[in-house]
Amino acid sequence: MYQLSVTKRFAAAHRLSNYQGQCANLHGHTWQLEVTVKGEKLDANGMLLDFKALKEMVGRVIKELDHQYLNELPSFNRINPTAENLARYISGRLRVLLAPELQLALVRVWESPDAWAGYTEDEQA
Repeated sequence: MYQLSVTKRFAAAHRLSNYQGQCANLHGHTWQLEVTVKGEKLDANGMLLDFKALKEMVGRVIKELDHQYLNELPSFNRINPTAENLARYISGRLRVLLAPELQLALVRVWESPDAWAGYTEDEQA
């Protein structure tokens, strides 16, 4: 199985509802996003997917989040925009953009250089 990853950054603010601690206050992050796709076959050029194409897909999703107050976005008005929920949201947005022969292996979201959350779909489902 081949894997391919790209990393991008975006800036966004959030706050955590029903949370005891500083993160209950409005604050921002320079989020880092790593997206890894996987597949079994390479194309005629020996690529699983062109890095440029994956970067463009990730860029489309990030554009929706960049410089936003995440709590105000419809996707997060009933759930906290935690790193975990962001990873799941981004995974869902990317899944529909990928060719059927490719799978999302992992979507990883860092809210700081040393703290990340990841999301991968259960392959049994």
